[in-house]
Amino acid sequence: MAEHGAHITTASAVDDRPSIFEVVAQDSLMTAVRPALQHVVKVLAESNPARYGFLWRWFDEIFTLLDLLLQQHYLSKTSASFSENFYGLKRIVMGDTHKLQRLASAGLPKKQLWKSVMFLVLLPYLKVKLEKLISSLREEDEYSIHPPTSRWKRFYRALLAAYPFVNMAWEGWFLVQQLRYILGKAQHHSPLLSLAGVRLGRLTVQDIQALEHRPAEASMMQQPAGSVGEKIKSALKQAVGGAASCLSTGLSVGVFFLQFLEWWYSSGNQETIKSLTALPTPPPPVHLDYNSDSPLLPQMKTVCPLCRKNRVNDTVLATSGYVFCYRCVFNYVRSHRACPITGYPTQVQHLIKLYSPES
Repeated sequence: MAEHGAHITTASAVDDRPSIFEVVAQDSLMTAVRPALQHVVKVLAESNPARYGFLWRWFDEIFTLLDLLLQQHYLSKTSASFSENFYGLKRIVMGDTHKLQRLASAGLPKKQLWKSVMFLVLLPYLKVKLEKLISSLREEDEYSIHPPTSRWKRFYRALLAAYPFVNMAWEGWFLVQQLRYILGKAQHHSPLLSLAGVRLGRLTVQDIQALEHRPAEASMMQQPAGSVGEKIKSALKQAVGGAASCLSTGLSVGVFFLQFLEWWYSSGNQETIKSLTALPTPPPPVHLDYNSDSPLLPQMKTVCPLCRKNRVNDTVLATSGYVFCYRCVFNYVRSHRACPITGYPTQVQHLIKLYSPES
C-alpha cells in the first residue's frame, strides 16, 4: 500500500507534477485573502461610512479589478497565478514535452493566458454574484410582505430549489477530479485547468534562474522611447507593472498574517458573545450621514425616518438601533446594503421585527 500511495507526496526525477497538498494549498490561498480584505473594508466602512462606504458597496468589483491586475501580471511574467507562483509552481501548456517546455519567465501564450484569467478572475466573480442573488431571492421569499406575481414566484422558487443541486454537482465535479489526480489517473487536479489547456508543474532550476535575472536584463535592455505615443505606452506599462508588483508584495507579506487574524477573531468571538449582556446600553451612533441622500431624524419618535409617516410594522436595524417601517427599511437595505441614517454596512438579515404588548 505504501508503494501505491508514494506518488501522492513525492515526485520522480522526471515527473514535475506537484503533490495534492501543494495544489490544494495554493487553491486555498486566494480563498483566504478575499475574506481577510473584506473584513478590513468592513471595519473601514463602519468607522467612517461617508469616506469608505463605497469600498463596501463596490467591494466585489474593486477586488475583481485588483485580482485581474495581479493575475495578469503573474501569468505574463511567471507563467503562474499569484498563489501558484507563491508555492513554486507554474502553468505548462498541454502537449509540450519536457524538452520543449517554455521557461516560466517567458509567460503563457496569449490564448492560454486569457483563458486562465477568465477562470481565475471572471468565474469566481460571477459565482459570488450568483450566490448573492440566490441569497437575496431567498430573503425576499422569507421576509417580504409583498409577494411577487405568481409567474415570477414560480420561476425564482424553482431557481432556489435547483441551485443546491447544481452547486453540489459543481463541487462534486472538482472532488472527483482531485481523487483522479491523487490516484494518478489525471494530469489536472481542477477541471478549470483542463479547460484552460494547461497543467501545473514545479519550477525548475532554469526557471528560477531566469526569473531572478529577468528584472536586471529588462532594465539593461530598456531603450528610450522615440515618439510621444511610445513614451505614453511605456509609462502606462511601467505604472501597471509597478502597481501589480506592489500589490503582489503586499499580498505576499499579508499572507503570513492571515492565520493569526483567523485565530484572533475565532478565539475572541465566544468571549465577546458571552459578555454582550453585561455591557451597558450603547449610545446612539456618532457617524450620522447628513448628506442629501440620507434622511434627517424626525422629531416625533413614532415617525419613520424614511417615509415620514407613523411607523407600520416597527422594525429595528440591528447594526444601528434605529426603527423604521418594515417595508421602507427592507427596500432600502436591499438596494443600498447600508443603514439609511448612519451608513453602516447592513444586510437584510439584520432587520428585527418589534412587537408591542398590544399586538
